[in-house]
Amino acid sequence: MLDFEPLPRVDLPSEPTARQALPLPTVDVVIPALNEEVSLPLVLAALPHPPVRRVIVADNGSVDGTARVARTGGAIVVPAPRRGYGSACLAGLGWLRQNDPPDIVAFVDADFSDHPDELPALVAPLAAGEADLVIGSRILGRRERGALLPQARAGNLVACLLIRLLYGHRYTDLGPFRAARWPALERLGMSDPDFGWTAEMQVKALRHGLAVAEVPVSYRRRVGVSKITGTVSGTVRAGYKILWTVLRYSWGKG
Repeated sequence: MLDFEPLPRVDLPSEPTARQALPLPTVDVVIPALNEEVSLPLVLAALPHPPVRRVIVADNGSVDGTARVARTGGAIVVPAPRRGYGSACLAGLGWLRQNDPPDIVAFVDADFSDHPDELPALVAPLAAGEADLVIGSRILGRRERGALLPQARAGNLVACLLIRLLYGHRYTDLGPFRAARWPALERLGMSDPDFGWTAEMQVKALRHGLAVAEVPVSYRRRVGVSKITGTVSGTVRAGYKILWTVLRYSWGKG
């Protein structure tokens, strides 16, 4: 009978778990805010941790207690003295750029019209590598009666139709609740300081060939009065700037 020496035991590495193979991305939230001391605490309390790592409140020159309640709620307050929605968003991005940028950055309004608790569904396509930019569509989601004013719905419809005509892509909304992969957003070179911010992001994403997606989000009546669609002058100025932005980037590189 032949004797064989036993082969040395080799321990094969175990297959990595899903958590080990795909580490959770870091998600930071930028909230542009102007005189929203009543609604902002509601927004901050509703944001889910995780996935949120940090919340940046870009204070757009508030004269109430917005900055105070933001800090009390655990947010980082970044001054954005130049008035304008886009200016506030740019200030928030500027701070992140200098302080450990996230994998994903999300934007949510400070008026509590969005549902911050729906953020995980918004960032899911980004975390899965299925999209570079995700727009929360109020048109596809559930809307409280009276939340989306008629003038806002009409302007939104016209802008989306114009984008479809000029860029060949069908958006249903230019809603503010959105998220993007940080490297993809940086490629866009965002610059609009006011009403054209959302439209600029969406048309530039198409021009740069980014993978874009929409997910349904809920929408309710905001706390307080809208500074844009709540006034005739604000509605006209916003509508003009949004349409101009859509047209502008269809004419040349951006």
